[in-house]
Amino acid sequence: MNFRSMDEFWPYYMSQHSNPATRRWHFGGTLASIICLIYSLWFNWWFLFLVPLFGYGLAFYSHFFVEGNVPASFGHPVWSFLCDLKMFGLMVTGQMDREIKRLGKRPVLPVF
Repeated sequence: MNFRSMDEFWPYYMSQHSNPATRRWHFGGTLASIICLIYSLWFNWWFLFLVPLFGYGLAFYSHFFVEGNVPASFGHPVWSFLCDLKMFGLMVTGQMDREIKRLGKRPVLPVF
């Protein structure tokens, strides 16, 4: 499945994050990555190696053991990264529940 824009990819991305626990694991991974990035820029650049480990490690854990699917980043790494940041922003601002309701239960085809 090819997506031409983030607006096209977003519903698919959210269908792959339907379990609230998966979104929480993503939030924790993104937050830990941001903290490691800031720490590495201010104090010790070696912490840059932890940025992807936290971000992708916690996210992949959530997909394999919580959601029970394959991470969307395997097929669409750039779109997935951008949507993860969008999801993080929606969660920080308290708008995630409204976005879930807005999207509803749209049928979205899996990526092969």
